[in-house]
Amino acid sequence: MDAFISRKRRRISPPDDAQAAASAIPGEDEDSTDFKLALLVSLHPEIGQSFLLEILLDANGSVEKASQALAEKGNGDSPRKRPLTVGYQSSLSRFAVQRGSTASKKLSAKKGKTLHLYSPEDIENATPCSIIHNFLPPHEADALLRDMLAEAPTFGRDTFKLFDRVVESPHSICFYVDSWDEAARQRDDYIYNGSRITDIRRTLPEMDKAKAKVQTAVNAEIERRIERFQDGARLKYQSPREWIPNASFVNCYDGGAERVGYHSDQLTYVGPRAVIGSLSLGVAREFRVRRVVARDDDNSLSPASDAVIRADTEGQIAIHLPHNSLLVMHASMQEEWKHSIAPAQAIDPHPIAGNKRINITYRQYKESLHPRYTPRCRCNVPTVLRCVQRKKENRGRYMWMCHTSYTPGQEGCSFFQWAEFDDDGEPPWAKNVAGRTAENAARDEGHRE
Repeated sequence: MDAFISRKRRRISPPDDAQAAASAIPGEDEDSTDFKLALLVSLHPEIGQSFLLEILLDANGSVEKASQALAEKGNGDSPRKRPLTVGYQSSLSRFAVQRGSTASKKLSAKKGKTLHLYSPEDIENATPCSIIHNFLPPHEADALLRDMLAEAPTFGRDTFKLFDRVVESPHSICFYVDSWDEAARQRDDYIYNGSRITDIRRTLPEMDKAKAKVQTAVNAEIERRIERFQDGARLKYQSPREWIPNASFVNCYDGGAERVGYHSDQLTYVGPRAVIGSLSLGVAREFRVRRVVARDDDNSLSPASDAVIRADTEGQIAIHLPHNSLLVMHASMQEEWKHSIAPAQAIDPHPIAGNKRINITYRQYKESLHPRYTPRCRCNVPTVLRCVQRKKENRGRYMWMCHTSYTPGQEGCSFFQWAEFDDDGEPPWAKNVAGRTAENAARDEGHRE
């Protein structure tokens, strides 16, 4: 697919025989999407361009296959012309090109290009993510969106220190947990970027309703991922337990200029091999991902060759996230990839959200990683958990580090400690925490009786 996502335009003239042109294109995979889409439009002028684009992508860029699929399905059942808008066509499967029994072609991004992915199959084959379109019933998605839009004007923007400068996040954010007791505990105990969050809210009823569906879907996707892409085995440090979300960060991107740069999500409270369920509402935006490649993977390469190969491997992939889509970031995503929301030069307004995108990221905070149990640095502040990504000799190892230096006005210290986890991703003190939690639960139950 990477051969036909180039957006450069070619000057074309209407073909004398469109059908012949479609089947006689030399080196079809080298033509731009715009060129092939123009050919497809000439063959099927009664069908909207956005729908034809989806058909073309599903046919792996083959105009001939896309045209054949439409012709086979079109007798007596021609689709209506559709508007050219950003989004996912839910009826696309009716016109899907039949695939053989062989495995799907491996997709990869190349240096200087962005590989655009739309279909669930392409996304899960090329990245450690899976996507479910039209996730919630439409009325539930709209109700949740309206609730979050009402909250969004009161969201804040993170400020943190970066290279001795205080910077502000280019989008607004808010943190939600399941009870007021948990909100108080978060305010008192938990540290983010070296400081505490004061605005922590209780999960709204519509968020809670969606969370139950997210939990069911994410657990099903985890099992499917293990079976299809991990040879039926969990990754090292991947939890065998059910994924139960108990906290969520809600991001608001107001207009195409608001964004977030490439990053990996913090592992401090979710632990290694974390899974995150991300629900998108409102305006469609591009979620870009890039694999992290060690700089010293092959010492036999010249610096120039190594740079080219690494750039190809790190080539960015754009996953298109329409309204009411659930993206699951699976167990290797935070350790081996980085992700971002790219600025958009133009966006299609949403009928409810206007130019805003709301993103709810559901997470499972582990009791065993509560700050009272994790190491403290010499600043007497709970440390941050990070994963080594760039150094070959230690790649995949985890470490506890001071992150007070991210707080404006603080210098931090040089504290460092390797982190240890069992095969299930639990720290050495987890059994003691579990025993203490069970005792407290029994005591609370006795008080209620």
